[in-house]
Amino acid sequence: MPNYELVLIISPEVADEDMPNVITKLSELIKKNDGSVDEVNQWGRKKLTYPIKRCVEGNYVLAKLKLKPASTKELDANLRLSGEVLRHLLVKLID
Repeated sequence: MPNYELVLIISPEVADEDMPNVITKLSELIKKNDGSVDEVNQWGRKKLTYPIKRCVEGNYVLAKLKLKPASTKELDANLRLSGEVLRHLLVKLID
């Protein structure tokens, strides 16, 4: 399976103590799509360059994962529908 990096901007309305629950949901979503999460790094709360959905800051998370290429569309659709995720970027890594 190919390696991917997923960068998420989580809404600032999600409390810092609830971030582990959001990351757990993300891991379960990826595992449901026959993938695996190798590493998760929380970058913390940072100010956004421009407002997104009327938010001026967000919690940044970087996840390194393995996923089947066919499952990326479903993951993308689920992240778009999530009310907690302001923006996301999924990048395939070249080995």
